Parts: sequence; C-alpha cells; structure tokens
Amino acid sequence: MTEATFNMQEVELIINHAFQEDIGAGDITTNQLVPENTIATARMTAKDDGIIAGLPIAEIVFRKLDEQVQWNPRVTDGDRVAKGDVIVEIKGSYRALLTGERLALNLLQRMSGIASETAKYVHEVKGSKVKILDTRKTVPGLRTFDKYAVKMGGGTNHRIGLYDMVMIKDNHIKIAGSIGTAVEQIRKTIPSHIKVEVETTNLKEVKEAVTAGADIIMLDNMSNEMMTKAVELIQGKCLIEASGNMNLERISGVAKTGVDFISIGALTHSVVALDISQNILS
Repeated sequence: MTEATFNMQEVELIINHAFQEDIGAGDITTNQLVPENTIATARMTAKDDGIIAGLPIAEIVFRKLDEQVQWNPRVTDGDRVAKGDVIVEIKGSYRALLTGERLALNLLQRMSGIASETAKYVHEVKGSKVKILDTRKTVPGLRTFDKYAVKMGGGTNHRIGLYDMVMIKDNHIKIAGSIGTAVEQIRKTIPSHIKVEVETTNLKEVKEAVTAGADIIMLDNMSNEMMTKAVELIQGKCLIEASGNMNLERISGVAKTGVDFISIGALTHSVVALDISQNILS
C-alpha cells in the first residue's frame, strides 16, 4: 500500500487556489476595520472530542499571510483532544488572523473529522491483523490532505491514484474477456514492483484471481460467510481486502473472517468535520 505524504509544491498550489477563491482582491471587511500593524493573539479550541489532523497545513495558511506569526500548538497531529481543549495559540497580525481563519479551520476541521472517523474503525479491529484502508473517494484536489488525515487516525493508505497500483474491476474484466486474461495483459506491460489487485464478487471469481496470480484479491460486497469461505480458498496465496458497505456495526465481524485489509469509502466521502473554533484573545 502507498503512504500519502505532503508534497509542499502541491500544498502551495492548493492553498494559493483557496486564497484566490476566498480572499480574491482582499478581505474588504477586515482591511477597512483593522489597522494594518495591529497584533493580536488567537486561540483554536476543540468543541468536540476527536483526533487532530492538519495543524501543519493551518500554520502554512497563516504564515503565508504573516511570515512572523508565532505558532504555539498545544497538541500534535494524531493526538486525541476532548471538548474544550486548546489546540493552538497564534500570535501575529490581527488582519492575518481574521483573513486566514476560515480557510485554516475548513482544512483543519475536515482533516480532523477524517482522522476521528478513521480512529473509530481502527479501534473496532484492535487486536486483529486487519488494517483499515482508505479509497479514492476523496474531494478532488484534496486527496493528499484526506489521505494524510487517514494516517493520523491510525489508518493505512490504499493507492493514491490510478497510476501507482493496478486495480482490475468488473468493466476491465469485461473488455479483457476474463480475469486471467486481464492479469496476463497487465503483467506484460507494467514494472514488476507494481501490485496487481483484482476485484471479485463471488467464489468463482476468487478462484480465477488466485489462479491468475493476483497480488491482492478484493472481496466486494460479500457476506461474512462468503468472505470466510474465500479466505479458506485463497489459503494465504495473496493478500485479501474486504470492501463494500462497511460500517462500524459489522467491521469487527468482517475482521474475524481472516482478511488482511478492510477498505472504507466513508472515511473520506462523507466526512463530518470536527468542530473547532477560533477566538481572538487580545
């Protein structure tokens, strides 16, 4: 599995685009009411329990508006916070603190929401070998941030995009003619280090994927009973991923089937942001 890391050039592009979207020609309210050289201190506080992710990104937002800003975090990414906990204190340009507030909070709240949700799933499979995977169901343009947040919640990143891992799905199999043919065609053209995963929906397809030599077999939308049979059929010949309609209620049962990974689109496609506030102290 590929691990997401921050590409600073990409971070700059994302934040610059967000500034253009939100600030445009300037913050006309703040710039008219706040004297240019006024200094203030602000505090970000958790308004709910959760896991923090995105503090380095929030810092970059403010530092682009005020290079001299003093950033004093009380926690680090991956830390659990309780309602009322202070997350960070920021001292710098009053204008910068107001102008950058919404963008910094939007990113920090979303990323912390992803980390918090991921941590719930990780907790449910604690004590098993199973790793919780994310998917490509991310906000376009924010995948780096979304997948980083999954890591902060204790999850594992699946493929970053279409380019770093083969995923043979039903429509690929249709055009190739069979699972075996699809895997064979792919193997002829890709570098040997790239993993090949095959999506399967029944035991017949599982057998075909094993015979074809898949590195990973996805068990898609199967019952727990069928997944248990699939694991027995595979006999450790490759890694196994469970996917489809995964939720907190069934996740521990899925882990007991013997799969290696469980992928969950809900970690990123339907995020509930962690509630965080920013207030000016002085």
